[in-house]
Amino acid sequence: MNNSAESVTQAFVRAINRQDVEGLVALMAPEHRFVDSLGNVVAGREKMRAGWAAYFRMVPDYSIAVDETFCDGPVVLMFGVAEGTYAPNGELKVENRWKTPAAIRAHEEGGLVTEWRVYADNEPIRRLMQKAPDA
Repeated sequence: MNNSAESVTQAFVRAINRQDVEGLVALMAPEHRFVDSLGNVVAGREKMRAGWAAYFRMVPDYSIAVDETFCDGPVVLMFGVAEGTYAPNGELKVENRWKTPAAIRAHEEGGLVTEWRVYADNEPIRRLMQKAPDA
C-alpha cells in the first residue's frame, strides 16, 4: 500500500472495523489528536490506545461504512454511517444497536494519521447509555 492520505485513512477505517487497537496505533503519529463531535480532544498516541480499547469494550462491534471520500492533499473527508451495539456488560443485545450518519476529517502526514475528527450525532448511543446499567 502506498502512503497517500486516502490509503492511510482507508487503512485506519479498516482497523476500526476490525476493532484492532494495535493496528490503529501503528497508523497514528505520536502527536495524534482525536476530536469528537462535541469538540473534546484527546492528544497523544498512547492516550488514544487506551481510548480506542475502552471504546471497543463499550461498543465491541463498532464500525464505519464510508459512502463518499474526498481528498485534498493531506486532508481526507469521509461521509457515511457509524454503527454498533452498546454493550456495557459485554453482551450484544439487538435493542442496544444504534446507527447514525457520520463525517470524518482526517489529516495524514508521513504515512500516519495526525488528526481524526469525527462529526456525528451521538444521541442514539447516549440514549442507550442513560438506561439502567444492565441495558
